[in-house]
Parts: sequence; structure tokens; C-alpha cells
Amino acid sequence: MSKYAVKIGIIGGSGLDDPNILEGRKEEAYETPYGPPSDVLISGKIRGVDCVLLARHGRKHTIMPSNVNYRANIWALRAAGCTHVIASTATGSLQEDIPPGCLVVLDSFVDRTRVRSQTFYDGEEGSPAGVCHLPMEPAFCPDTRQVVVECARELGLDFRPTGTCVVIEGPRFSSLAESRVFRAWGGHVINMTTVPEVVLAKEAGLCYCAVAMATDYDCWKERDVVTVNDVLTTFRKNVSKVISLFTLVVPRIAARNWDATIDSLKETVRTSVMLPHK
Repeated sequence: MSKYAVKIGIIGGSGLDDPNILEGRKEEAYETPYGPPSDVLISGKIRGVDCVLLARHGRKHTIMPSNVNYRANIWALRAAGCTHVIASTATGSLQEDIPPGCLVVLDSFVDRTRVRSQTFYDGEEGSPAGVCHLPMEPAFCPDTRQVVVECARELGLDFRPTGTCVVIEGPRFSSLAESRVFRAWGGHVINMTTVPEVVLAKEAGLCYCAVAMATDYDCWKERDVVTVNDVLTTFRKNVSKVISLFTLVVPRIAARNWDATIDSLKETVRTSVMLPHK
């Protein structure tokens, strides 16, 4: 008998914030020590499993990447009782063998953001005490990633089981020189939201996994010009892949015992916090 009741948070990026994937939907507004999350949390069930859906940019996509309140989003999902978070994200491809429409189960990142809060332990009133020096290897929950990879294989999806995401500040796209540098670094895909979302989820003790969908080849392919319309068109054309994947992943996660995984994650966070000297 597991001591943790599995509840799965789903953070939807562009095109995957449709609450109709949930049965028995109920909306609830949350307040956190860091302000309100991007939108209301929508709770319900997927194949009998408790889930909570949150639109990363708001349901009307009104929040640009740097203005997303990542801390409030993750804090609210934990407050709602989530043990896991599975996220979708639209990305540009930095590699020839990751064509538009291909999925990538991320396992690492390169952070090129500059102005975002990446910790709950900021010394402010209402925040947890101390300073958290959190290790980010592994960045994403390996056990949750394994479930996602197994389900993607079972569905016969075009996907890559690993991948490094370069995360830029945005909201602009990369210059040609930047795109070439990111490719040279070994990046597989590029987006504007994975950091600090993945960092905060780990700090909150949540099992976090992100599935990236390549929507374009960024601009390193010199004849390819990235446009918002093309990105959204590709994502909407392929979003059914992500929905089918998450619909299979959710009950598979719920069927497992996560006690050891969650206990280990919580212990990692506990031992990473330096408390003030008395």
C-alpha cells in the first residue's frame, strides 16, 4: 500500500491547455506566497486518475515566457496535492534528425535565461527558510521519464527518448549565430519555458517530466524562417500525439508505487538546504 496518493499535474503549453481532456472538471483559484498562478487549476480525472490541469501561459495565452509566474504555478500544483507533473512544450529543433512533429522526452537542459526566479528559498517572508543548493542531475525525474518513454514506444510515436533543451529568455526567437552556437553545444531542441519550471518542480519535491514537440527547425537551416503561425500550426496538427501519450501515461503512473522515488526526491531537497546559523 503506497503512502502517497498519486495526483498528476499537467502543465499545458501552446495547444495543450484544453480542459476537455478531463472528466468531472472543477475549477479552483489558488493564491500562493508568490502570487497567483497563470490561471485557475482545473481538476478532474483521466481514466479514473486524479489530475490537475494548468495552462502555463493562461488559457488565452496572454502571458509571455518571462512573465509566467513559475513559482506560483508549481507551488499551487503541490498545494493541490500533486505528486507528479508532466508538461508539454513547443520547441524548435536544433538537429536534422528531429523533424517537426517529433517528440523528445527531455533529460537535461542548458539555461540561457537571465531574469527569472529559480528558487522558493529567496529569503523573503512566507518563503521556506534557508538557501537551497539543489543538484540538477538528474534534472528530470528518471522514473517518470521511463514511464513516458515506455508509453511512447507502445504507441509507436516518432520520438527521441532523451534530449537536451536550450532554454532562452525570449520572447524573441534566436539569431542565426545563436542558433548555430546552440547546435554546436549539443542542444537538441530550444524553447523559452523549461527553466525554471523543471528546477522549481524538483525543489518542490514533485516528479517532473517534460515532453517537447519540435515545431520547426529554428533558424539554423538558413532557408527556414520561424514564424508564430507556423509553430502553432505544427503543434495543433500534432497535438493529438501528446494527448494520446499523456492519456496512456497517467494511468501507468498511477499503477506504480512511488514511495521510494518521492522519498528520495524529498531527501535530496532536504539535504540541499542550508539553514541559517543559530
